[in-house]
Amino acid sequence: MARWLRPLVGALLLLEGAAALSFLHHRYEELVQALFGVQSQCPYVTRIYSIGRSVEGRHLYVLEFSDYPGIHEPLEPEFKYVGNMHGNEVLGRELLLQLSEFLCEEYRRGNERITRLIHDTRIHIMPSMNPDGYEVAAKQGPDSNGYLTGRNNANGVDLNRNFPDLNTLMYYSREISGPNHHIPLPDNWKSQVEPETLAVIQWISSYNFVLSANLHGGAVVANYPYDKSQDQRFRSHRRTVNTPTPDDKLFQKLAKTYSYAHSWMHRGWNCGDYFADGITNGASWYSLSKGMQDFNYLYTNCFEITLELSCNKFPPEEDLERQWMANREALVAFIEEVHQGIKGMVSDENNNGIAGAVISVQGISHDITSGDMGDYFRLLLPGTYTVTASAEGYQPLTVTTTVGPAAPSLVHFQLKQEVVRKPAERRASGTRMNNKALQKKVVPRATRRGTQR
Repeated sequence: MARWLRPLVGALLLLEGAAALSFLHHRYEELVQALFGVQSQCPYVTRIYSIGRSVEGRHLYVLEFSDYPGIHEPLEPEFKYVGNMHGNEVLGRELLLQLSEFLCEEYRRGNERITRLIHDTRIHIMPSMNPDGYEVAAKQGPDSNGYLTGRNNANGVDLNRNFPDLNTLMYYSREISGPNHHIPLPDNWKSQVEPETLAVIQWISSYNFVLSANLHGGAVVANYPYDKSQDQRFRSHRRTVNTPTPDDKLFQKLAKTYSYAHSWMHRGWNCGDYFADGITNGASWYSLSKGMQDFNYLYTNCFEITLELSCNKFPPEEDLERQWMANREALVAFIEEVHQGIKGMVSDENNNGIAGAVISVQGISHDITSGDMGDYFRLLLPGTYTVTASAEGYQPLTVTTTVGPAAPSLVHFQLKQEVVRKPAERRASGTRMNNKALQKKVVPRATRRGTQR
């Protein structure tokens, strides 16, 4: 019962002094004004930055919440929300604007839970990844909006089918016992993606994100990797082949955290579909190639899920407040999930951080790496694990640790450099070994006689 009480307790905390918010659809200029309005209200814990521009030149703005905006603090995890990837799926866009205003207001009110979250987490919120598509959909409005109107970007490309196909590389690699993590990009990848996709890939390559959610519409379910099944021979039909990652149980827990904190997602029956617990493996629903959530998992350290939040892709304004109240606790509870598992520093014998060190967990064939400062974050379910840190030029180190349900366990690794002998030393050592070998061979005649056949 304790698992289900947690969202209730959290929701009660959020109800204290909740601010009255405006519930409107925001065009691009209004979205920008709303973001800068939040930043002006909470200047000491927020920062606005752009990761690039859309096809038509609109900024892809991100609002950051942190006690030190613009700075990565060692051992403080990075989290992100991305909305409006499909331009006509607009609820996520509005929810993220509401969340931004809510976090600011509650921080100013001294809400202990929100204050702790902002102080302990670096939160990045991108309300719209596809502002061009949104403008096309918004011109139609919620009453006459077509199912596909504005879905794609200005070049007519579906951004959630536009990332490099690392799944195919991973499935091939798995057949030859290769890795399924940090898969390198094809040489020509930049020429294959749209400006918005390029900006996001460069963004997630620059920040060591740990956890993420991508907000969509058209269904009500929390969807987790893999999105693409290995068998896609029947491309004209939806495939229902469960395709789990090595972190399948963890992903299920992350998805359930959102679904059970949501007012009705966990009930399962929504929009004419049924999903047990309100969650689904992506490929079990239908196979999707070149999607963003699989790309995050296969290319970076980030664990991303996709949240389908409304049957109506473009809900009317009068429904926005109800949707916000249904998602508010879930949006906050999911951010808090970044604080589970293990984290620590990987350093050398002089306490200098080692970037790019590999963190491997026995029994889970998916590694993560340390960031530029040497800190790492590995999401794990409660349990006991054998963990190894390794880096080029250093001796690997293995420890056993226990993860609890409340907070991440601190596990630091101090690696010793490998002893590299100079060529002269190696020759001298070889000579000594040869001499010993000769000594074994040059034995007294009597002994030799006894050993002959």
